[in-house]
Amino acid sequence: MTDHVFSETGGAPGAPLVFTFHGTGGDEHQFHDFPRQVLEGAHVISPRGDVSEHGALRYFRRKAEGVYDMDDLWTRAAAMAEFVEAAKARVGATRVVGLGYSNGANILAAVAMRAPHLFTDLALLHPLIPWDPDTQPGLDGARVLVTAGERDPICPAPLTRSFVGWLSAQGAKVDTLWHPGGHEIAQPEVQALAGFLADTPKPA
Repeated sequence: MTDHVFSETGGAPGAPLVFTFHGTGGDEHQFHDFPRQVLEGAHVISPRGDVSEHGALRYFRRKAEGVYDMDDLWTRAAAMAEFVEAAKARVGATRVVGLGYSNGANILAAVAMRAPHLFTDLALLHPLIPWDPDTQPGLDGARVLVTAGERDPICPAPLTRSFVGWLSAQGAKVDTLWHPGGHEIAQPEVQALAGFLADTPKPA
């Protein structure tokens, strides 16, 4: 199923397509305007999480803090992959960026694990991947930015470092940015994200 609620801003022909994924309690507007501040003319699509946790929007269910409903995660990742695939085909962009924060980073990572061909670039802000992913050779060569807080109580630093190691082992080109705080998005992360988006890859 591909009937996600989403916000969309059309872009210039040939411009990058950016998907943004909000954190728990956010919505499709949380990051929607940011990509075009960095990439003039970008096409931006921001799907809304369709799970409510005590009124807070999320992309998949969890059983407790840091304990995911894995069946629900993979079911919803499959549906999101269909949504991204259809939107990508409709727009026709060759550079496709995924940008996600917290729960949004987690669904984005799960989609990329399932369908790595959908994205050329992944910006994962404070991801939490509390399982050992299977190998995914399709991520070889993907550009990835991971940002995190050294004292993040929601996304423990050791798990983030383990995930970064997994991405590197798949052949992804990973950059990381750490700040000394917690789960909040710090200004250095914003700067790193802007630089990552603006650094248009050169053709091979």
